[in-house]
Amino acid sequence: MDSTGVADHDPLATVAHGHSLAQAIVDTVREPLIVLDKDLRVVAASRSFYRTFAAEPHKTEGRMLFDLGDGQWNIPALRTVLEDIIPKHRTVEAYEVEHEFPMIGRRVMLLNARRVFDEHGSASALLLAIEDVTQRRDADREKDELLRQKEVLLQEMQHRVANSLQIIASILLLKARTVQSEEIRMHLHDAHQRVMSVATVQQQLQASGLNESIEIGPYLAKLCDSLGKSIVGERRPVSIKVEATSGTAVSSEAVSLGLIVTELVINALKHAFPSGSEEGEILVKYEGEKSGWRLSVSDNGAGFGEAGAEGVHTGLGTSIIEALAQQLNAEVQKAAGPTGTTVSITASAASGGPQ
Repeated sequence: MDSTGVADHDPLATVAHGHSLAQAIVDTVREPLIVLDKDLRVVAASRSFYRTFAAEPHKTEGRMLFDLGDGQWNIPALRTVLEDIIPKHRTVEAYEVEHEFPMIGRRVMLLNARRVFDEHGSASALLLAIEDVTQRRDADREKDELLRQKEVLLQEMQHRVANSLQIIASILLLKARTVQSEEIRMHLHDAHQRVMSVATVQQQLQASGLNESIEIGPYLAKLCDSLGKSIVGERRPVSIKVEATSGTAVSSEAVSLGLIVTELVINALKHAFPSGSEEGEILVKYEGEKSGWRLSVSDNGAGFGEAGAEGVHTGLGTSIIEALAQQLNAEVQKAAGPTGTTVSITASAASGGPQ
């Protein structure tokens, strides 16, 4: 007798003991596991297999895998794994199979298979582990559907916001035409421009999802084109030009950049070209580098000592610009001279924001 209590001279007892030990090991595995011989006949199966797939041991062990459950395991994808992939590669990991079982319904399974070789190098068995990921896949599908619904709701909300902003802007403009006070008319026109600036930025971002990456150059070009049509118009001989290197920003950051550009363009139109008849140019420039980024808006209008100085240093627009720059962890720098005014927004790469 050896230490296990099995007689050394009884080979049948040794085989039986080995089988019991193998069965005990299989039963400790939490996921469904089947041990197949070289002919794909079931040698053993774990308790989790019987529990998951509503099978019974006496109807499973010793039978061909594809004959189990009146042929319900005769799955084409499973045959591909066992008869085609395994002989060539010996192992298979996370091979996904979806199948409708008569008793338990649809199941999505990840198959992991490995051939076992004896001491002579001959294939003696095949281990097939089955991970039931049905609930996980259903949760993924539900999440994808919720994301799709969110995108639809987001687009609907953007559409409604755009309509509301247009209505508000129209009311403000209509009211400005009817009031007698010049000061009130000026404030109403200013409010109208603010609403239109938000509407313009919102329009450019309408097709973007939440936190979607946006190319800054094309975005600023479209934005300034819309500003030129809605704010500058055809009556004023002022052009808006955009120069931008490559760079991206998520939609929330692009909103702040767009509002900053819009406010600076409004400031330039109001203070750099006060009479509205001067020919001029507004240059919007974006430079993105590894060390950080810089956004600037320059004009060639009234410079330091004229109306431009007041427009740069005071007013509601300046407060809005500084607040938006703070959201981007950026700094505002202003420079005015006899040949125009430049306002720059700069940030280092460490501060985050656009790339």
